[in-house]
Amino acid sequence: MQRTRFMLFGLAAFSTVLAFLVVGLGAYTRLVHAGLGCPDWPGCYGFLTVPNTQQMLDWAQIQFPNNPVDPTKGWPEMIHRYAAGLLMLCVFILNLLFIKHKKQLYIPIKLGFSVLILITLQAVFGMWTVTLKLWPQVVTAHLMGGFITLSLLFLMSKKLYRTQATLPIRTTDLSFWLIMSIVIILLQIALGGWLSANYAALACPDFPQCQGHWLPAMNFKQGFNLLQSIGPDYLGGRLDSTARTAIHFVHRAGALLVLFSISMLCYSLYRSSRLLSKSIQKTANHSIFLLAGLLMIQIVLGVSNVLLDLPLHIALTHNLIGASLLLSLIGLTHCVGPRKSL
Repeated sequence: MQRTRFMLFGLAAFSTVLAFLVVGLGAYTRLVHAGLGCPDWPGCYGFLTVPNTQQMLDWAQIQFPNNPVDPTKGWPEMIHRYAAGLLMLCVFILNLLFIKHKKQLYIPIKLGFSVLILITLQAVFGMWTVTLKLWPQVVTAHLMGGFITLSLLFLMSKKLYRTQATLPIRTTDLSFWLIMSIVIILLQIALGGWLSANYAALACPDFPQCQGHWLPAMNFKQGFNLLQSIGPDYLGGRLDSTARTAIHFVHRAGALLVLFSISMLCYSLYRSSRLLSKSIQKTANHSIFLLAGLLMIQIVLGVSNVLLDLPLHIALTHNLIGASLLLSLIGLTHCVGPRKSL
């Protein structure tokens, strides 16, 4: 039994790391504007790789006369697809193994099936991202699906690794701020996806003000219009300056909410553990330091994106630290034990 559990945990952990890589590759593809590097799906100009011979290039030019081949755009998109395809295969194998060993009490079979359904939907959204020419609604949904898939795989790995909680201190306040922090950070990630899909990252080129004002001209109605038409090419964005400013401004406001909710969570975790054993206090302190550290890094990266004109390595790290912060919160939900009055 122990050997089987270790094997399943290993595959789940590998899938989690791979999902983290897929999220990073997706962010990189967006940041280098390679979302339409291959104008078709699932191949690239009708091939399994980016065309690289003269015969392949000639054929691609005939089939896609309005989309000349650019390997610097095509390869990031295809590598992202290869990694996503491998992740789907790993999740499929995991589900087969879960079915085979379903009589074991530690098998999270419902969670595994949920991830399989979600990652299948992710493939559909990946196709729509290309065929609908980076329609912001689909791009944002695709990004959120990636983060949720990563979170569920991480939770699955935690469940396979251990069944007992390491922090038996769940209180009403702790539960509230933990749930609130997860909800707020998911909304902030969605806002970040919407900001990226509408190319609004540099709508406010200064900090802490925006365009030299605390309240710049903003068009919230256009900026958060979820009924944008399907059909136009959204590469580079189609919103005017005031709409992009509104998106950027709300994302900054969301960062303040994340700061507040996680600060309250850390305080609640400290307060809930201070009367318990030294080992529990030590574990709680590690969680507090991890959350606070990731949060501070994320804020510094966000400000740096603005002041340094969105450097690729900082923008990419900003995405990955956001994912790490979400995983830290998801992990905490599994670590805390049954509700207990203190």
